[in-house]
Amino acid sequence: MTLEFAIAYAGVMLPMTFALLFTSQLLWVWHSVNEFTRAGASYATTHCWEGSAGNVLDFMRNNIPPMIDQVQIQNGPAQISVSYFSKDPATGQLTPFQCDGECTTGCIPDTVTVSVTGFQFSTFVTSLGLPPVIIPDFRTSLAMEGGGCDPEQGFCLP
Repeated sequence: MTLEFAIAYAGVMLPMTFALLFTSQLLWVWHSVNEFTRAGASYATTHCWEGSAGNVLDFMRNNIPPMIDQVQIQNGPAQISVSYFSKDPATGQLTPFQCDGECTTGCIPDTVTVSVTGFQFSTFVTSLGLPPVIIPDFRTSLAMEGGGCDPEQGFCLP
């Protein structure tokens, strides 16, 4: 009876426990990166457009959710990118946004896309010789909500 329990535990219960922990952590990281991307896009829609997107990138780097491997977003290999677009009124196609100034009522793009790419989930499985799980790229696009500008007052908030 004791031998049978030891075999069942070592062959079934222990691997299932590790599989459950691994899957739970993977889903936690997946959700965290997805929600992180959405938060960055939401921030970008309500703050000034900058050609370098420095304000959005600073916000995202300062607000990384508590999760496993968050250092990948801080120091790489995961990359955050922010792209602004304007809508061509004739065709409806999105084109990269260009403006001569920054943070003015005349420089408000139509949409923003924030993406997180290159994130790899690596936990104890890498110590077993298995490769890390590559998380697919997360991308969130939203329409601009004024870009932090008040056209009536004629100024923008960074």
